[in-house]
Amino acid sequence: MRDYELLIFDWDGTLVDSIGRIVAAMHAATDQCGLERCSDEAVKGIIGLALPEAIAVLYPALVLEQAERLRLRYSECYVALDQQPSPLFPGVEHGLLALREQGYRLAVATGKTRRGLQRILDALGWQDFFDVTRCADETASKPDPRMLHEILQHCGVTAERALMVGDASFDLVMAQRAGMDAVAVGYGAQTLAALSVHDPKLSVSDFMQLSAWLARAPAEPRIEVVEHVG
Repeated sequence: MRDYELLIFDWDGTLVDSIGRIVAAMHAATDQCGLERCSDEAVKGIIGLALPEAIAVLYPALVLEQAERLRLRYSECYVALDQQPSPLFPGVEHGLLALREQGYRLAVATGKTRRGLQRILDALGWQDFFDVTRCADETASKPDPRMLHEILQHCGVTAERALMVGDASFDLVMAQRAGMDAVAVGYGAQTLAALSVHDPKLSVSDFMQLSAWLARAPAEPRIEVVEHVG
């Protein structure tokens, strides 16, 4: 097992239980725009992409003006639903604090906008919690590895010493393209069965499994294995 220095987390569906609100906001926005609703599963399938790319996947026939209207309506609907920010998943706050105390550096790579992420970090009092955060509106959308490259450069860490943690195929593919190991979490947007095709280093069904695995990582033999938990 490698010794990791930097842990990079997706946000929605990995740290924060926001999937239901994302789906509800997209449905409300499409209703307001007079569009036919996509299925819940279709909406979950685009979580992690930047919003313009997500809309292009869900509604490829929209012209630019229609797509922009849907983008604006979605943003308004999501903020309205998220007046009380979505809760962290069980074990996340304790687990992140413990990992930071163990010497890991922490980062976020998210499909959210900078404005959206900052609003939540401010509500949590986490303005300075992470070493660095990167948002989709200030770099390339997942699964392009650009945001990971930027995080690595900022932290001065090589890809071999970093680990990406996410709940969507976009997270795992992005990590692969950056030459980085990845962990699949199965409590967010996509199932572990769907994520397993991307050969994650580890699969977990709750955040504390990840914390426990990382806590013992430095003491274990340096053997490259694919571990599956849960």
